[in-house]
Amino acid sequence: MTDPNSTPSRRALIVDDEVALTEVVGSYLRREGFEVHAAHDGTDALSLAGSVDPDVVVLDVGLPGMDGFEVCRRLRIFSDAYVLMLTARDTEVDTVVGLSVGADDYITKPFSPRELVARIQAMLRRPRRTSRDIPGMAEAERPARRIGDLCIDVEGREVRVDDFEIVLTRTEFDLLDALSSRPGKVLGRRQLIELVWGDTWVGSENIVDVHVGHLRRKLGDDPTKYVTTVRGVGYRMGKGSA
Repeated sequence: MTDPNSTPSRRALIVDDEVALTEVVGSYLRREGFEVHAAHDGTDALSLAGSVDPDVVVLDVGLPGMDGFEVCRRLRIFSDAYVLMLTARDTEVDTVVGLSVGADDYITKPFSPRELVARIQAMLRRPRRTSRDIPGMAEAERPARRIGDLCIDVEGREVRVDDFEIVLTRTEFDLLDALSSRPGKVLGRRQLIELVWGDTWVGSENIVDVHVGHLRRKLGDDPTKYVTTVRGVGYRMGKGSA
């Protein structure tokens, strides 16, 4: 019998054609209380993701047949699970391609399973900052944020442009949340990493640029309409109008 007071397990899907690697990573995640599922090719991975609805997907780039980039692209059609990509080469091209198809983070092989688990836990601990954080604002007084024809419902995690809903990944929404919470203020890349990925995240600050680019494409943005680039510093939401 299930304990009604127990906390539901986080679900992890590990996708790698190296069976031994999936078993090792799976054993570490199970110790941390995860419900673990594994797939060894892209087709099985997409089928499993559709049935178990994972919270996080550990996805190898170098899968046979359908590679990890294509799996991630198709996964994003129906899932907002966090995606951590495994790449055998620490190249900027691999990183940019992985992040541009919707991955949230990446780690290079060979890696420590403990580091991978720590990265996953950091993603899942990301604060979901909402208007509850605004001191003195009552529940009924929390309006959606508006920048021109862009409307951001932080409580409902919904985004609309000209009343058309825009589907964002979790990371894209968190990035938009961080920028729109300080309209008109410039946020540096390191600031955005700490707000969205957490202060324990390590890696290239280029991750911010890739996700901002992806966000802009979904919003139909131009260089100044919603998110403005402040060269050499970071990004600013709008020009000061809330």
